[in-house]
Amino acid sequence: MQEKKSTILVVDDEQDLVDILAFNLKTAGYLVETACSAEEALTKDLSKIDLILLDVMMGPMSGFEMAALLKQGSSTDGIPIIFLTAKDREEDTVAGLRIGADDYVSKPFSIQELILRIKAVLRRSSGTPSKGAGIDYEALHLDLTGKSLTIDGHTVPLTRTEFDLLSVLLRNPGKVFSRNELIGRVWPDGVIITDRSVDVNITRLRKKLGRYAGKIVTRSGFGYCFSI
Repeated sequence: MQEKKSTILVVDDEQDLVDILAFNLKTAGYLVETACSAEEALTKDLSKIDLILLDVMMGPMSGFEMAALLKQGSSTDGIPIIFLTAKDREEDTVAGLRIGADDYVSKPFSIQELILRIKAVLRRSSGTPSKGAGIDYEALHLDLTGKSLTIDGHTVPLTRTEFDLLSVLLRNPGKVFSRNELIGRVWPDGVIITDRSVDVNITRLRKKLGRYAGKIVTRSGFGYCFSI
């Protein structure tokens, strides 16, 4: 059976860059949709999109605003997003991660590096452990097959990064992971992630865990663990 090709939506207001990315992504074996604004992108059938390359500096709606809107929708919150931007300040990276971005690439970038990052994000988002695999703690259930979290039977939406962080911690209850260890286990090789980015994702994950938030414990000077 022929492997299904992933569909990537490129959203950028620089038409030349859109054309270059579309050509190279098609050459790399992907199906490609394009849009020159967030508004145009939102008119497309996003149900068939496997990943979005999203420029930050657009108008009237910015990439950050579009991403935040997608993360609020039950049918679009799971689409992986890689931000493309000329900004390289740490606060902008943190802002993108806080919204739920899976990666963040600063312009100018090499096509080869971008394709490697796309492959890494798609691999993380489509990974399928053995059927029925899951981790339970009291009323918390992390479904490793369906890539979902439920607490007291209610689904809690997580980004890919949040899911992977919780998976690492739950698989190793009581074990303290340094930030560097979490970066190595959760983020793809070659991607530059700061300690601050790890902290932001942990904070965001805690907020979603409700009464279990306190189970993710900070060990000052060492890192994080899931306390039992």
